[in-house]
Amino acid sequence: MKTVVVGCGRLGAELAYRLFKRGHQVTVVDESPQQFSRLPADFLGRSIYGDLLSAELMESADFTHANCLAAVTDNDSINAVVAHVARTVYHIPNVVVRSYDPALRPVLATFGFQIVSSSSWGAQRIEEILHSPRISTVFSAGNGEVEVYEMVIPEQWEGRLLKSLVENNAECLVVALTRNGHAILPAPDILLRAGDILDISATDSGIACLHGLLEVGKES
Repeated sequence: MKTVVVGCGRLGAELAYRLFKRGHQVTVVDESPQQFSRLPADFLGRSIYGDLLSAELMESADFTHANCLAAVTDNDSINAVVAHVARTVYHIPNVVVRSYDPALRPVLATFGFQIVSSSSWGAQRIEEILHSPRISTVFSAGNGEVEVYEMVIPEQWEGRLLKSLVENNAECLVVALTRNGHAILPAPDILLRAGDILDISATDSGIACLHGLLEVGKES
């Protein structure tokens, strides 16, 4: 798999190295050659510096034969332009764009890119941990619009029906129930036991509603 990583900051260097370790043929490009010092000594991919928007650099980085491209500089405008050219001129099939400024995410979204917004996602995760310490995130889709959460059933929910926990919450879907180390796809009428582990797919508002329901159960 031939992959181009545009931007060799902390994120770009880490991404390039991880892809290299997975067997990708990685080319990293950046405006400054000093940035390549972030790459580990055993990184054996290519590194090219120059004007990120120039056709010469894109040709040198072999955009023509790339299968994947990640535009991960700290400049959203550069990321958008490079990604647009990669997709429309070089027809790279898999293009991912970093959104550095959350305020500019809607602009990038108009291009139809796959977007990763580390600032938005990071803030959301910290908020979740501070607000709901008993519910942890195990998988995040997109930029956290839908996530899979893991929660342990507390004692006050012992003997209640699973459907009483989620049936009125259209933005929550139970993915699995683990009991005594064995996971199942639970029926809505299964009785919950303290210590059961539920994996729940939900939106942010859906999990907030579930957290509120658990708090009510705690007080009752």
